[in-house]
Amino acid sequence: MGIFDKLKGKDEAKPDFSNVQSGSSSTAARTEGTSGTVASPTERQVRSYTVKRGDSLSKIAKQEYGDASQWRRIYDANRDQINDPDLIQPGWTLTIP
Repeated sequence: MGIFDKLKGKDEAKPDFSNVQSGSSSTAARTEGTSGTVASPTERQVRSYTVKRGDSLSKIAKQEYGDASQWRRIYDANRDQINDPDLIQPGWTLTIP
Protein backbone atom coordinates (compact mmCIF):
# COMPACT_ATOMS: atom_id res chain seq x y z
CA MET A 1 0.00 0.00 0.00
CA GLY A 2 1.41 3.40 -1.03
CA ILE A 3 1.23 6.56 0.98
CA PHE A 4 -1.21 8.12 -1.48
CA ASP A 5 -3.64 5.19 -1.31
CA LYS A 6 -5.02 6.67 1.90
CA LEU A 7 -5.69 10.04 0.21
CA LYS A 8 -7.77 8.64 -2.63
CA GLY A 9 -10.10 5.73 -2.72
CA LYS A 10 -8.71 2.54 -4.18
CA ASP A 11 -11.80 2.21 -6.36
CA GLU A 12 -10.96 5.27 -8.49
CA ALA A 13 -10.37 4.54 -12.16
CA LYS A 14 -6.76 4.58 -13.27
CA PRO A 15 -5.76 6.52 -16.40
CA ASP A 16 -5.69 4.50 -19.61
CA PHE A 17 -2.53 5.05 -21.63
CA SER A 18 -3.05 2.10 -23.98
CA ASN A 19 -3.38 4.33 -27.06
CA VAL A 20 -0.19 6.38 -26.46
CA GLN A 21 2.32 6.23 -29.30
CA SER A 22 5.99 7.05 -29.17
CA GLY A 23 7.43 9.86 -31.23
CA SER A 24 8.24 13.52 -30.97
CA SER A 25 6.16 15.97 -29.03
CA SER A 26 3.74 18.10 -31.00
CA THR A 27 4.69 21.03 -28.77
CA ALA A 28 8.42 20.76 -29.46
CA ALA A 29 10.05 23.49 -31.52
CA ARG A 30 10.47 22.54 -35.16
CA THR A 31 13.36 23.79 -37.25
CA GLU A 32 12.79 23.86 -40.98
CA GLY A 33 15.68 22.93 -43.23
CA THR A 34 16.25 24.40 -46.68
CA SER A 35 14.16 21.68 -48.31
CA GLY A 36 11.15 22.43 -46.09
CA THR A 37 11.68 19.26 -44.07
CA VAL A 38 12.47 19.16 -40.39
CA ALA A 39 16.20 19.82 -39.90
CA SER A 40 18.38 17.08 -38.51
CA PRO A 41 20.28 17.73 -35.27
CA THR A 42 23.45 18.30 -37.31
CA GLU A 43 21.72 21.02 -39.39
CA ARG A 44 21.82 24.13 -37.26
CA GLN A 45 20.75 27.64 -37.89
CA VAL A 46 23.83 29.69 -38.81
CA ARG A 47 23.83 33.46 -38.37
CA SER A 48 26.41 36.16 -38.84
CA TYR A 49 27.48 38.85 -36.40
CA THR A 50 29.44 42.03 -37.11
CA VAL A 51 31.95 42.74 -34.35
CA LYS A 52 31.50 46.10 -32.61
CA ARG A 53 33.98 48.07 -30.54
CA GLY A 54 34.26 46.56 -27.06
CA ASP A 55 33.09 43.10 -28.13
CA SER A 56 34.77 39.89 -27.05
CA LEU A 57 33.97 36.32 -28.00
CA SER A 58 32.56 35.68 -24.52
CA LYS A 59 30.39 38.81 -24.71
CA ILE A 60 29.06 37.73 -28.12
CA ALA A 61 28.48 34.17 -26.82
CA LYS A 62 26.53 35.56 -23.84
CA GLN A 63 24.37 37.61 -26.21
CA GLU A 64 23.84 34.83 -28.78
CA TYR A 65 23.66 31.72 -26.56
CA GLY A 66 22.95 33.12 -23.11
CA ASP A 67 26.22 31.57 -21.87
CA ALA A 68 29.57 33.37 -22.08
CA SER A 69 31.47 30.10 -21.69
CA GLN A 70 30.27 29.05 -25.17
CA TRP A 71 32.77 31.47 -26.81
CA ARG A 72 34.80 28.55 -28.18
CA ARG A 73 31.91 27.60 -30.52
CA ILE A 74 32.26 30.99 -32.20
CA TYR A 75 36.05 30.76 -32.21
CA ASP A 76 36.04 27.28 -33.77
CA ALA A 77 33.62 28.38 -36.49
CA ASN A 78 35.82 31.37 -37.39
CA ARG A 79 39.37 30.01 -37.09
CA ASP A 80 40.08 31.08 -40.67
CA GLN A 81 39.67 34.68 -39.50
CA ILE A 82 40.63 34.63 -35.82
CA ASN A 83 44.25 33.87 -34.92
CA ASP A 84 43.96 34.91 -31.27
CA PRO A 85 40.56 34.61 -29.55
CA ASP A 86 41.46 37.59 -27.34
CA LEU A 87 42.00 39.84 -30.38
CA ILE A 88 38.94 40.39 -32.55
CA GLN A 89 38.48 43.53 -34.61
CA PRO A 90 35.44 45.77 -35.08
CA GLY A 91 33.95 45.29 -38.53
CA TRP A 92 34.74 41.58 -38.79
CA THR A 93 31.75 39.44 -39.74
CA LEU A 94 31.72 36.27 -37.65
CA THR A 95 29.73 33.11 -38.24
CA ILE A 96 27.55 32.21 -35.26
CA PRO A 97 26.82 28.47 -35.43
